[in-house]
Amino acid sequence: MTQHEYIFIAVSIILGLAITRMLRTIASLIRAKDRVIFHWASGIWAFSIMLYILQLWWVGWGLRIIDDWTFLDFIILVFGSSCLYGAAEMALTTPAKQPLDMLQESQTVGRLSALSMLLYFFVGPYVNIVMYERTVLPALIVPSLGVGLMAMVISRPQRFSLWSPLFLLYSLSIIFLTV
Repeated sequence: MTQHEYIFIAVSIILGLAITRMLRTIASLIRAKDRVIFHWASGIWAFSIMLYILQLWWVGWGLRIIDDWTFLDFIILVFGSSCLYGAAEMALTTPAKQPLDMLQESQTVGRLSALSMLLYFFVGPYVNIVMYERTVLPALIVPSLGVGLMAMVISRPQRFSLWSPLFLLYSLSIIFLTV
């Protein structure tokens, strides 16, 4: 077993739990459809989070070219996957007995999802600069756009219906750049 395979077991477990959590919550929302006020922006947000989970899993395969891993590399990847788990956990709310307004939940609890994503965007520069030895400026500019967008979601949650489609566009551009 290579170091990459060994390290990515932990990352894969966390990412698998994030996917499981997201799918379980979606199933709960479908079951409670009579008590849920659906909003498209919440759905787009959750879809974008799922894209990032899958993107990290996909990009992780490219890290197999790294020969010598450090403990810090391991910690950074576990931290990043844990941030994605937190974003998935807070992206959608499991319905309770009373009606659930998904837009209102996204404007409150969804801010924690955005905070998790904001923290996740600090992982990319480390991976690109330290592990892949890429140039600093592009490795900082692209994630800083994500950090700025998440800061807007956190500071201006009443505009969630605007931030959510922008997050999807940003997410799709990241997918395009990394696959």
